[in-house]
Amino acid sequence: MSKRVIVLSTSLRKHGNSDALADAFAKGAKEAGHQVEKISLIGKKIGFCQGCLACLNTQRCVIHDDADAIVQAMKEADVLAFATPIYYYEMCGQMKTLLDRANPLFSSDYAFREVYLLTAAAEDGQHVWQRAASGLEGWVACFPKARFCGAVFGGNATEVGSIQKSDALQRAYTAGRSI
Repeated sequence: MSKRVIVLSTSLRKHGNSDALADAFAKGAKEAGHQVEKISLIGKKIGFCQGCLACLNTQRCVIHDDADAIVQAMKEADVLAFATPIYYYEMCGQMKTLLDRANPLFSSDYAFREVYLLTAAAEDGQHVWQRAASGLEGWVACFPKARFCGAVFGGNATEVGSIQKSDALQRAYTAGRSI
C-alpha cells in the first residue's frame, strides 16, 4: 500500500550531508512506490513558538509563516523523516523550532504513524546522534498513534559531500525503501 512520506531537511547548508541523507531516504521511498515530498527549510521563515497554546483549540498556529504550511503537510503524511546535522550532540535549532511549532498536531487527527531520523556529524561514534534521537523520541511520545522507527547516522561528515565516503547514504536509501 502506497504511503504519503514527508522528508524534512532541516539544515540550512545547501547540498549538505544531512540533506544528502534526506535525498537518499526519499529515493528509496519513491522506488518502493510511495508518494514522497521533500521539504527543505532553506529560505523558509519559521518563528519561535510563543507558548500561547491557542493551537490546541484551533489546530493552527497564530503565527502565519512557513511553519504553518509545513505542519499541515506533516499532519497529512503517513511517514515523517527528519534530516538534521548534529550540532553539539543534538539536533539543529531549526529542527527543534519546527518540532515546537508542530504543537497544533497534538490535538489534531494526525495521520503519521512512522517517524525516522537521518543525521550527519563531523564526529563519528554511536554516542554522537543519540541525544538528537532522544529529543525526537520525546516528541514522538506525545503522539500515541506514532512510533519512532529508527535512525541513520553518518559520521566523519565535515565538508559538503563528505558523507559520500561512508555507507550512510546506502543505509538511508535502504531505510526509505523498507517503508
